[in-house]
Amino acid sequence: MHIPDGFLDVKTAAAAAAVSVVVVAVNNKSIKSAFNQQPVPSMGMMAAFVFAAQMLNFPIAPGISGHLLGSALVTALFGPAAAMIIMTAVVALQAFLFHDGGIIVLGANVLNMAVIGCWAAYIVQRLPFGDRARPVLWFLSGWLSIVLAALAASVELGLSGTVPFNAVLWPMLMWHAAIGAVEGVITAVAVPFLTRIKTMAPWKEQEGVGL
Repeated sequence: MHIPDGFLDVKTAAAAAAVSVVVVAVNNKSIKSAFNQQPVPSMGMMAAFVFAAQMLNFPIAPGISGHLLGSALVTALFGPAAAMIIMTAVVALQAFLFHDGGIIVLGANVLNMAVIGCWAAYIVQRLPFGDRARPVLWFLSGWLSIVLAALAASVELGLSGTVPFNAVLWPMLMWHAAIGAVEGVITAVAVPFLTRIKTMAPWKEQEGVGL
């Protein structure tokens, strides 16, 4: 899902970066509030967990791979604004330190994994169902965040003319639908477990799913 440099044309990379910047700017106040209210050490710990989880890659096509995302889990625990910053930091560190994803196309990778991944998860997690449905919503948020991020990456690659839409779209969606099921299970199991940890109790009262 990490798009390398050279796989997107200039206009697609620039457009994706512009959308990412606009979303961050619009959410600037929420982001500042998140840093003031959330336990920053716990945010750092989750960033490290997501960083490690994303290092396990599944090859899909030459230069293209799939992996776990972590956006839904982080969103459920910290809310979308803080989760978006955590995911952006993870994606940026992977690009600069490990060359996992390009630097020129960093805006596109941030858009797919941090913006789309976190906000798609948040919308699902906020659906007005009772407490009994929460595990299902956590599962669906994990699954959907990965599938939509993969869809966005496929569209960007297709618009750039790197590969034909049909050649990248269906392999990406099929692989990430399967990976998303794993992500959904991890999210559904991990969220209630982590919220029982006393040091992480402040998550309950912030922008998360209202645990």
